[in-house]
Amino acid sequence: MAEGVKLSHTAAMILQAVNAGYVYGFSVMEMTGLPSGTVYPAMRRLERDELILSHWEDQKIADAEQRPPRKYYKLTRAGKTTLEASHKRYPLLVKLIPIEEPMHEKERV
Repeated sequence: MAEGVKLSHTAAMILQAVNAGYVYGFSVMEMTGLPSGTVYPAMRRLERDELILSHWEDQKIADAEQRPPRKYYKLTRAGKTTLEASHKRYPLLVKLIPIEEPMHEKERV
C-alpha cells in the first residue's frame, strides 16, 4: 500500500486491535464492538492491501478445543507503518485499544 494512505476509522481500529494482540476475527469484533459484516470484509481489504497477513491454525488445535479453526492475523511492516501514521489522525486509538495481552478464553470463565 502506498505511503501516506489514510485509513478509515474502522480499518485503523482493526489494525490497532491486531497490533494489541487480538489476532483472530471474533476477538477483534469483541474488542472493537464492530459487527462481523464490518470486520471480515475490512480484514480482507487490509490483507489485499498487504497491511496484514493471515494463516489458519492447525486443525488439531481447534479439535482439541472443540471449535472450528481460527484464522490468525498479524501486521506486516507496511501495516505497522500505516498504523503508526494513523495514530496522528486518530489519537484516541491507543487509549481505546491499548497494547497488552488479551485474556484467553479459558481465563474468562
